[in-house]
Amino acid sequence: MYTLGIDFGTLSGRALLVDVRDGREIATAVFDYPHGVMDERLPSGKRLGPEWALQHPQDYLDVFTHTIPAVLKDSGVDPAQVVGLAVDFTASSPMPVKADGTPLCFLDAYRDEPHAYVKLWKHHASQPQADRINAVARERGETWLQRYGGKYSSEWFFSKLLQILDESPATYDAIDTFIEAADWVIWQLTGVMTRNTCTAGYKMLVQDGQYPSPAYFAALHPDFGDVIATKVTGEFAPLGGRAGSLTPQMAEKLGLPAGIAVAVANVDAHVTAPAVKATQPGVMVMIMGTSTCHIMSSDSMQVVDGMCGVVDGGIVDGLYGYEAGQSAVGDIFAWFVENAVPPEYHDAARAAGLSLHEYLERESAKQKPGEHGLLALDWWNGNRSTLVDTELSGLLIGATLATRAPDIYRALIEATAYGTREIIEAFEARGVEVKELVAAGGLPDKNALLRQIYADVTGRELRLAGSSQSPALGAAMHAAVAAGVYPDIHAAAEKMGKLKAEVVRPIAANQAVYDQLYAEYKTLYNTFGRGANDVMKRLKKLRNEARGE
Repeated sequence: MYTLGIDFGTLSGRALLVDVRDGREIATAVFDYPHGVMDERLPSGKRLGPEWALQHPQDYLDVFTHTIPAVLKDSGVDPAQVVGLAVDFTASSPMPVKADGTPLCFLDAYRDEPHAYVKLWKHHASQPQADRINAVARERGETWLQRYGGKYSSEWFFSKLLQILDESPATYDAIDTFIEAADWVIWQLTGVMTRNTCTAGYKMLVQDGQYPSPAYFAALHPDFGDVIATKVTGEFAPLGGRAGSLTPQMAEKLGLPAGIAVAVANVDAHVTAPAVKATQPGVMVMIMGTSTCHIMSSDSMQVVDGMCGVVDGGIVDGLYGYEAGQSAVGDIFAWFVENAVPPEYHDAARAAGLSLHEYLERESAKQKPGEHGLLALDWWNGNRSTLVDTELSGLLIGATLATRAPDIYRALIEATAYGTREIIEAFEARGVEVKELVAAGGLPDKNALLRQIYADVTGRELRLAGSSQSPALGAAMHAAVAAGVYPDIHAAAEKMGKLKAEVVRPIAANQAVYDQLYAEYKTLYNTFGRGANDVMKRLKKLRNEARGE
């Protein structure tokens, strides 16, 4: 028997066909979103403001129709042997739809309305709404705020919905349901609308099965008091549960048997934990791609500064699931390679038969820690944890006329490692022990220098995911549970999860230097991130004024 895991990332979606007996990966296929990330303009050409990041839901449907038939064809597996499928998704990436699930942006009247599209996880234009959500919660003494480290993010569900109400009341009125894209795609597969408990807990303010009170929402906006009853209806569905069955219409399009199990949706980071056997307390999993999510489970509930949430059963049943993260990691390296590397490095990379990333990694690895004399703050897309502030921006200090591209490339990798150490220390300061580190995702899989720097900076051994497609594998494991192959995700993890034998260990001499550099990083972190110097925010304000925005 086999299951399918479909992983919806920031730029593409992929399907993975997995043997449920042992997690063996049979075939995979990738589909790049035709609309990509819309952060400058809509398909019509209409310009977007600063900090916007939208997607088109048609791209998600196209992932299904392009990848699943391709995987079945490449594998040679009889579709009748596929017993279930599941998805994982970036979050929070919510969208406005009509009562039948039709996205507003599919309707002619709303094709030119930015608020009719999916607001991708890294949409930060709702920061004023997030600020209001936090200020009103503090004024009212709302105890749930501490479950989110004291701050609710602009990247999350209600910040984005409140932005629609503030900026386009007519669009808000046209919404029948505001729903996470993860849950919407499951709706399209099954004809049944569900809301997964993972996204509900971490992004939608659901704690202990309850939303905040109508009085709280009304305090945000007079027309927001009935938001749960009118825009956010639907039952919560448990992770690993069966959301429904594949409809005959979708089965025909995908080449799968009608009626197979479709699992409740999950978040791409959280679904990765069982894929790397991280179902016990104290194992922090870093899912490293365009951004990094840090997730771990614990047998106790604590308030951790700047965490993205703690949810009972948010990752696996029976444990409190914690989430933290960094808003940009791979995106920072990509920005540098695409915008700031001189032509001679491009030429040298071609001559060496390497990609530019590979060449810069090779050259950077020749240096000792501290040799380049640089230090950076990893806030190119704001800070998710521990400051929860999207108004912050990147910083590079120590540059001279002798500074070269490999120096900066290494400094940026180091900055993201310092950011991870800051997160680990925040957890441990509140008594949530981090016993092990596991790295998953494309970055640690491809970049040996990055792996070593993270071990050296954190001073911890680093284990590596056994699959390059860990989120998709984790989704396939949840599909196996939904199909009844395994009784729970713990049992599925034991049989289907995997880790590489390799263990990356810190080098003592490197660690000693990085301890000194991290102390300097913390000085910058507090100076620019905790209100001592607001120059980053003043610069953004001047930028927006100059653009007329």
